Amino acid sequence: MNALLFLGLLGLFASATIQPLLAAESASVPPTNAVAIPLEFHRGHMMIRARANDSEPLLFMLDSGFAITMISPEQATALGLKRVGKISIVGVAGEEPAETFEGLNIDFGGGLTYTPRRVAALASHSRRYLRRDGVLGAGFYRQFVLEVDHSAKSLVLRDPRTFEYTGSGEIVPLTFRKSTPVVRASILFSNQPPVSGEFEIDTGCDGGLCLGHDFVQENALEEKVGSGDRSSRQGVGGGTRTRVVRLPRLQLGKLIVERPTANFFEQGSPADDGLAGHIGMEILRQFRIIFDYSHKRMIFERYEAKAK
Repeated sequence: MNALLFLGLLGLFASATIQPLLAAESASVPPTNAVAIPLEFHRGHMMIRARANDSEPLLFMLDSGFAITMISPEQATALGLKRVGKISIVGVAGEEPAETFEGLNIDFGGGLTYTPRRVAALASHSRRYLRRDGVLGAGFYRQFVLEVDHSAKSLVLRDPRTFEYTGSGEIVPLTFRKSTPVVRASILFSNQPPVSGEFEIDTGCDGGLCLGHDFVQENALEEKVGSGDRSSRQGVGGGTRTRVVRLPRLQLGKLIVERPTANFFEQGSPADDGLAGHIGMEILRQFRIIFDYSHKRMIFERYEAKAK
């Protein structure tokens, strides 16, 4: 399942129509080909403000794990969006119905806009996320090149048709499961072979690694690092129990992340079958990151290298 964020762990959008919807989305980019937007952090989640249908600025979360752009039911009503149907949001402990709407145009300023073909609204949104008006998911990430500078609290959106990278960052190839990005990574141990797998990149998760139960068992990770402390994650349809541990090291390309936090799922997985799990913001915020879906890559720049 493709992880969507809810309290650091999210549900997944299950629909055969998602790819046509993404293909129908559109964006306009100014002649400068770049717009800088202040980046806010709320409990570890990346947030930006933008106008929707000439509204006052609304607060949107950036979530690469969402397969569809979301809007709160209250904003769907206030903005006069047209209701066009329903979908199911499938989460870690069940699923919830969501209304779908048309007619949303998001304006980031500086001549840059984004028009999703459809958006979804969860009834539970208003109960869980009173401080957030919507979520920008896979379609948004596909329309632009996103340069995320956590240290400077800045997001730069660029036109993928003209973007060229000339820096010295680590380029990590991306593949896609349905609409969410996947990278190859390895968990490293001092005196044992590495444990490798494919991981979703989930900017909606405030944790480090979330690993599926089968992946943990097949690779005997509890025997290697211990069972950890019991915790829980809440999401669509309810919650799930996990064990929180520290892994020795995680390798992404040539980059090494020391002692990342990991949640071992006691049942199920936050990701599709065949994937190890997902990588969240606790790891991603250690780097300046460029999301370049058009070239199927992510680029990681170390902050110390940037300062030289």
